[in-house]
Amino acid sequence: MGMKQTKNGLKIILGLLVSIGFLFLAFRQLDFHQMKQAFSLAKYWLLIPSLIIIFTSHWLRSLRWQYLLNPVQNVPVRNLFSALLIGYAANDILPAHLGEFLRAYLVGRKRNIAVSATMATIVVERIVDILSLVFIMALTLIIYPFPGWVKKSGYLMFAFAIGLFVFLVLMKIYTNATMKFLQRILKPLPHKLTEKVESLSRSFLDGLKPMNSRLDYLIIFILSILIWACYWGVLYLNFYTFNLVADYDLNMTAGLVLLVITTISVVVPSSPGYIGTYHWLCQVSLELFQVPRAVGLTYAIVVHAINFFPVFFVGFILAWKEGIKLSKVQKQL
Repeated sequence: MGMKQTKNGLKIILGLLVSIGFLFLAFRQLDFHQMKQAFSLAKYWLLIPSLIIIFTSHWLRSLRWQYLLNPVQNVPVRNLFSALLIGYAANDILPAHLGEFLRAYLVGRKRNIAVSATMATIVVERIVDILSLVFIMALTLIIYPFPGWVKKSGYLMFAFAIGLFVFLVLMKIYTNATMKFLQRILKPLPHKLTEKVESLSRSFLDGLKPMNSRLDYLIIFILSILIWACYWGVLYLNFYTFNLVADYDLNMTAGLVLLVITTISVVVPSSPGYIGTYHWLCQVSLELFQVPRAVGLTYAIVVHAINFFPVFFVGFILAWKEGIKLSKVQKQL
């Protein structure tokens, strides 16, 4: 237990150091008077429709998750929506994306599904997300030339997603061979531990099932487009919150560029909630369109906050209703 706590502590410290470093970059040589002016001139009433779009995206994500889970068991969207928001709330305060394991645990507990099987659908969900992001990047490249480091990040994410997908497919096709290989690796370990790992692995592979029909694949594709359209909509709508369309002639393409670059913050190790990484990448993205650093950081702070706090509070309330204490999740999982 002590070693596990030490490992988690090191992850938290590393994440905090990364976030502090990016916050330093974001606030370095900043015009605070210009930042104060941007805050004072913002049209905050536009955050209301932004909030509606944010929760709509989460509901659509829950609906897509339902289709991914259908081959295992049909789970009501309301249960998945609740588990998703609780998981997001956990991700906001816990390291290593433990919220993903928590939402798998919640659905598994409530519906009597193996947690590893539920986790398999979340892995597939993440692969779909990465492929969707790379697809958006490819389309955006037609009309806007991304910086080299963004392109390289896209190539790496695409390679990782395809590699993981192929690996999972091969594991599923050659389940027996996979299990025999796993047994050889685990042979030096205690028998009880070996049995547990093998059981979890089989449950995980059981969760990797094809959709019930070809139509389901189309529905998942359409839902993925709608989810990312919501993310883009929030970013673009808040251009108007800070008068960026009128003052700096930002258009829909700028919203797509911002979407692609800020999503990279998700894969950069940082403190929970992507604090620092999101703010700096958002600032850098807007600088590509001649938006001053102070104005870009103001935009980043508000957009991050509207995505962070409402979801956290709703997730916290739902966790309380489920009898889950987010501060003790690390001990429960």
